[in-house]
Amino acid sequence: MEAGVESGVPTSVETGYEQIVTRLIPGYASLARLGVALLAASPLASAHGASVLVAGCGSGAELLEARAQRPDWQLTALDPSAAMLDLARGRLAGQTGIDWQQASVESLEARARFDGALAVLVLQALPDDGRKLAFLTVLARSLRPGGQVVLVDLMQPERSPIQQQLLEASLGFQRASGLETAAAEDREAQRATAATSASRDALVAELTTGLHPIGLSRLTALVEAAGFGDPAPVYQALDVEGFLLQRRD
Repeated sequence: MEAGVESGVPTSVETGYEQIVTRLIPGYASLARLGVALLAASPLASAHGASVLVAGCGSGAELLEARAQRPDWQLTALDPSAAMLDLARGRLAGQTGIDWQQASVESLEARARFDGALAVLVLQALPDDGRKLAFLTVLARSLRPGGQVVLVDLMQPERSPIQQQLLEASLGFQRASGLETAAAEDREAQRATAATSASRDALVAELTTGLHPIGLSRLTALVEAAGFGDPAPVYQALDVEGFLLQRRD
């Protein structure tokens, strides 16, 4: 859930990240559990004490789930936002075996040291101008051969006859989940703290606009160029899809 740049959003607002994204994406509440379970069953990360990267750790949902399912894992929590890292640290206070790094994946030293990785809602924030490929390439090189990544991202349907219906369904899901109502209630309750309300609105905008989804054929080309095999689909909710990637030997 890497934002790509430091958001500067107050912690009081960032604690609402998961509440907001749950109203945006069907099934989001189970994504961390699913991602960790998938990785825990993989050839390398299934080993006791495996080294796992959480790329764009955000508010710490995947980290909390990893600690619940696999307390033996040695985790590296990576995010460019200091505020998000502070929030995640607070939620995992007292937990050991976590290496916290304020950085982007692209800045990682590309050496094969991780047995697996989680990258949830990260790639969608990067333009397809070389930055998506750079992200995936470093991610692949940071894994040991045979290591797997659980990648979840907003996708762009390719020549789909129901593309407009998917868009309308997404908006309908968000309305039915109370996203607009919640935002209005927040503004009313926080009228005296306009900066906090504006920051929350900015967070919603960041999660819904300025994204760079790609289609499956383009994703396949990128992951193969980066050093992975073909993406194996493991999750879909409207236009958000999850894939399991494995680094080639």
